[in-house]
Amino acid sequence: MAIKVTKTEKKVQYDKKLCRLLDEYSQILIVEADNVGSKQLQDIRKGLRGDSVVLMGKNTMMKRSIRLHAEATGNDSFSKLVPLLVGNVGLIFTKGDLKEVKEEIAKYKVGAPARVGLIAPIDVTVPPGNTGLDPSQTSFFQVLNIPTKINKGTVEITTSVELIKKGEKVGSSEAALLSKLGIRPFSYGLIVTSVYDDGSVFSPEVLDLTEDDVALKFASGVTNLTSLSLAVSYPSLAAAPAMFAASYRNVLSVAVATQYSFPQAEDVKEYLKFAAAMAAPAAPSGGGVAAGGAKEEKKPEPEDESEDDDVGMGGLFD
Repeated sequence: MAIKVTKTEKKVQYDKKLCRLLDEYSQILIVEADNVGSKQLQDIRKGLRGDSVVLMGKNTMMKRSIRLHAEATGNDSFSKLVPLLVGNVGLIFTKGDLKEVKEEIAKYKVGAPARVGLIAPIDVTVPPGNTGLDPSQTSFFQVLNIPTKINKGTVEITTSVELIKKGEKVGSSEAALLSKLGIRPFSYGLIVTSVYDDGSVFSPEVLDLTEDDVALKFASGVTNLTSLSLAVSYPSLAAAPAMFAASYRNVLSVAVATQYSFPQAEDVKEYLKFAAAMAAPAAPSGGGVAAGGAKEEKKPEPEDESEDDDVGMGGLFD
């Protein structure tokens, strides 16, 4: 005959198990378990078996055990888990890669029908097409203002209709219609809400960041720091190259405009002298060409015809 375990003994065993897992694992995923069935939870446990342990329980028991363990060990980092234990949540202790464990958990989402009174986690849209229902079922569509027509003895939806919006409660008519159409619009599974890693708590979105994302965010931060440093004229390591370049340009401008010089300015001053020397003789040469061109365009003046006539007459008299 099996010995019946009392509630007090169950609590003691649960407390020991939770404290042992806290000492053994430094990585914990806090997961939300709304609408997750026992069979689905069992499949998740099997999938994570090896390097992860799933622990569910009442929030009050988990909070009490974590507080007492933090006081007994002097590790206050465990206390960061207490505010996260809100709602229907559980803990997944793991020694594997956090991103891989999160992806493994996401594989066990299952479709679920829209039950009456349930808060819709997503928008639900009924697509157009033949429903396969006989014309006597048109009352469901009329109540929900869904345009239909009778086609070959069955009801056909003519246009897509947004039946339920995210955050709304599922009504009896919506639930009945989706059931008749065989639509299971929702999917449920364990959802990672927070991540605990060796005393640090952060959002699960951090696990989806790649090396390129981190590099891009770092570069953006450096750019913002440089802009701020330059705007307020406050020196910083990020703004140092730009500040040195601006200072060099200012000193170089002074050296070019005056007789003052320094080694780094000599090459620039020599270049400017050479450019000035090349530009100086070009102006007169250009003027000559222009003048020559003007002379070529000038038309020759006609000769005096009277002189030619005098010469010709003189020859006759001679």
